[in-house]
Amino acid sequence: MKTLNIALAKGRLAEDSMELFKQCGMDMSFVKAKSRKLIFANSDNTITVILVKPSDVPTYVERGVADIGVVGKDTLIESNTDLYEMLDLGFGKCRLCVASPKKAVANPITCVNLRVATKYPNTAKAYYQAKGINIDIIKLNGSVELGPLVGLSDVIVDIVESGKTLVENGLEITDEICSISARLVVNKVSLKTKGEIIRPIIADIRQYQGGKADI
Repeated sequence: MKTLNIALAKGRLAEDSMELFKQCGMDMSFVKAKSRKLIFANSDNTITVILVKPSDVPTYVERGVADIGVVGKDTLIESNTDLYEMLDLGFGKCRLCVASPKKAVANPITCVNLRVATKYPNTAKAYYQAKGINIDIIKLNGSVELGPLVGLSDVIVDIVESGKTLVENGLEITDEICSISARLVVNKVSLKTKGEIIRPIIADIRQYQGGKADI
């Protein structure tokens, strides 16, 4: 009997993903949210769930450790991994935006080297390259909003939900790069070798969402 391996990002994304699977008829009760374990298997070993860091989900799926996974579109764009993006799951919605201090007078197009603080260096580089703007990428892992406030950067590229954090720190959105939401991704080989397991799940999710399975 084949085992379906699922990679989920620890935290809210995993909770929302498991609720979706549950609504589509999958028993996910074997995953104990408050446990410190990172790998869970159901009683007959037909499903294994691996809880990983959000940014690692594409890697686990691309490398075949997981057959399917749920990951934010922002992480997917940044990782540039070789896998199938099958479905927009509709939760975890936010926006990937450019933000700068209010009343900023600098015009990015005239900046010789626009300083961009971000957790998404690959995405930011591609975005500004398409605009023909030279940038200096400043990779940050913590509060990106600090960059312009302390003079480290001119602008930031980051995900925005309500925008409240930006407002409280005197920043405003100057451009929206793309909309973000959770996506179901699938390993390319797994779709062939375990298609009889994966395709019905995709069809069930589409039906639950009111759509039509067309793969």
